Amino acid sequence: MFDLVVRNGSIIDGSGDEPFVADIAVTDGRIAAIGTDLGPGREEIDATDRIVTPGFVDIHTHYDGQATWDEHLAPSTPHGVTTVVMGNCGVGFAPVAPDRHQFLIALMEGVEDIPGAALSEGMSWGWEHFEEYLDVLDGRRFSADVSAMIAHGPLRAYVMGDRGAKNEPATAAEIERMADLVEAAIGAGAMGFSTSRTLAHRAMDGEPVPGTFAAEDELFALGRAVARAGRGVFEVAPAGVAGEDHVPPATEVDWMCRLAAEAGCPVTFLMLQTDNVPDDWREHLELITQARAQGHNITAQVAGRPFGVLLGLSARHRFSVCPSFAPLQDLTNAEKAERMRDPELRSTLIVEARTMVEQLREVMPVAAQAMDTYDRTYPLGDPVDYEPSPDRSIAGIAAATGRDPDEVLYDALLERDGDAIVMMTLLGYSYGNGDALFEMLSNPSAVLGLADGGAHCNLICDASTPTWMLTHWARDRDGAQIPLPTVVKKMTADTAELFGFTDRGRLAVGLRADINVIDHVRLTLREPRLVADLPAGGTRFLQDAEGYDATIVAGQITRRFDQFTDARPGRLVRSGQMAPAPA
Repeated sequence: MFDLVVRNGSIIDGSGDEPFVADIAVTDGRIAAIGTDLGPGREEIDATDRIVTPGFVDIHTHYDGQATWDEHLAPSTPHGVTTVVMGNCGVGFAPVAPDRHQFLIALMEGVEDIPGAALSEGMSWGWEHFEEYLDVLDGRRFSADVSAMIAHGPLRAYVMGDRGAKNEPATAAEIERMADLVEAAIGAGAMGFSTSRTLAHRAMDGEPVPGTFAAEDELFALGRAVARAGRGVFEVAPAGVAGEDHVPPATEVDWMCRLAAEAGCPVTFLMLQTDNVPDDWREHLELITQARAQGHNITAQVAGRPFGVLLGLSARHRFSVCPSFAPLQDLTNAEKAERMRDPELRSTLIVEARTMVEQLREVMPVAAQAMDTYDRTYPLGDPVDYEPSPDRSIAGIAAATGRDPDEVLYDALLERDGDAIVMMTLLGYSYGNGDALFEMLSNPSAVLGLADGGAHCNLICDASTPTWMLTHWARDRDGAQIPLPTVVKKMTADTAELFGFTDRGRLAVGLRADINVIDHVRLTLREPRLVADLPAGGTRFLQDAEGYDATIVAGQITRRFDQFTDARPGRLVRSGQMAPAPA
């Protein structure tokens, strides 16, 4: 008698191999058998006409604060994610001096757009050292497993105080102290170390993340500390990744390759297509492909869809700052839409918005230009489409219908009783299609990352990327697609291997029973919706999916038919404490 049996599913085991039909039996949280005609289970799931995959391992999230109060870890877990890695982009909450709590909250709020009031009210703290932070997480239960890296920002501020926070050079003694703390943190279970060098990552006071300008002696000392620990990755948000500045690819890739060669630890960095140099990603991939051929362990993390700001009547939009919109702020979306259909108010708001953009153009021309990028702004739709063609942009619709783009945007916001969402693409969509993303995702030197679960709460909801990968890239795309087994491998075995998760990422006897049962034919990704469910009334976007029959963590069903169950088997995962992968 097994604890659980998933029967007759089309198994996509994470290896990249073709699917096969079989049963999966689970005992004591691990896969006990895979085959046909397996014995009975105390609980059984009929997976006929369903695909069965490993649970998805999301290596780029920002639940560092949310994990201290929230069990669900949404918006990631509704999309088949069973393991998350936090501590990305050089920001986190440990180590921390007792008087530095608010500094780290402001840093996280500035860099990752997580409401500071929600963090202040939701977090109970209870740690100083990174090891103590892990202990706090160890005492909690979740719908998915959690793991964390030690981040450069809090580390520098802890060791150097204000000098570290303000990005002043570190002394030799300070570098040695930081390296010791990194080694100790990984020894206690950190999955590695992260740093940010992009100028787009700034605290609420405008100061770049501590470590942004760190010299090579500091970076290499921290890399050697990762190597001494014997496990863990060195992760970088490199200069220029967000398009705010241009750094030749060879400059950043060179020092990362030298670090990988000297320290011997895995190095991974974030890679996006930016409009100012839309083809630089090709050179990045060429350079790291060469480096990997020479034996250097360096991997790019790429996105599964464009990064873009979500606009809507419940969130930010072009007309929300207009004087005549103020009386509508507290209304429901449907009530706003009804009022905005009034022809007189419509004309007034459009004129006010144009006037404000022109005034902004005098003082912040780049911001004003962004507000007028109608050729890069698209109604998202429901179900959503993150690869719309140029004719579906606000500018394209305006040209086809002979209307003003302002009016097209205005009317688009009123669709579906004001619940409609419009996306303004910023990164990863320079040529108005997903071809660059396709090439990045198809490259063996890259893994899927950048879903940013828990971050940019009121701007994006890219934590739903796994569902988009399964629906768009493996099923619906009009053009070159990625084979379904490859898509699954990118989200499971590849991400697990990069971060050293030896006990998950594939469906094999002896591994953890982290499993998804998915109705792939029916799988649908719905339009994001803004909800006010964070502490202190904070808002965030959530995004629903339809078609996940079951998500299983350590043998327990955490979600059934797209709804959470009462099971909370998720735990803190410490590096070095996972079972070895079976041969």
